[in-house]
Amino acid sequence: MQDLLLRLKEAIMTGEEEDTARLVSENLEAGASAEDMLSTAMAPAMQEIGERFSRNEAFIPELIVAAAAMEAGLELLKPLLGGREKAQGRIVLGTVQGDIHYIGKNLVRMCLEGAGFEVVDLGEDLKTEKFVEAYRQYQPDILGLSALLSSTMQHLPEVIRAIRQIDGDALIMVGGAPVTQEYADQAGASGYAPDAFLAVRKAKDLMAARRA
Repeated sequence: MQDLLLRLKEAIMTGEEEDTARLVSENLEAGASAEDMLSTAMAPAMQEIGERFSRNEAFIPELIVAAAAMEAGLELLKPLLGGREKAQGRIVLGTVQGDIHYIGKNLVRMCLEGAGFEVVDLGEDLKTEKFVEAYRQYQPDILGLSALLSSTMQHLPEVIRAIRQIDGDALIMVGGAPVTQEYADQAGASGYAPDAFLAVRKAKDLMAARRA
């Protein structure tokens, strides 16, 4: 079984969607649980490709294909992960008004799902009112805001203020190419993540602090 798990990890890291789906099925047939696959193969694969990216040893196209392979595997495991997702928490994600970029947000979603979070992806180019409606509807543990342009990141403080008016203790994470820790602090965010992989760590940290 260990060999099958290692092959699954390698398939994700190399972005082989069909092989990933096949190996998930083979691991299940061999007796591996969804937790086994996530903890020993799938999550470590995304963590390793993320670490390579941070060292400039991997690049955006490699992240995208790895995330797509991860999603192919997760689709097969989702029916088996309901309890785990609820245990980790619910996160609502969206890209702010005027910004149609989605790659970074989608990578964050896939990584969070791989870590066991339930994720509601609202999409892109969202007005502040949409975030407020979604926050009321889904009552997430964390709201994640993405902005990929310096012109659109100006909407981050606006959304944060609107959410704080209905929940002063809301946990709000922000990220995106032009966003910095300093800007996140000025905007009133609870947390900042420079990439999808650190977003998972930050989400876990925020959840742990809230539960403490």
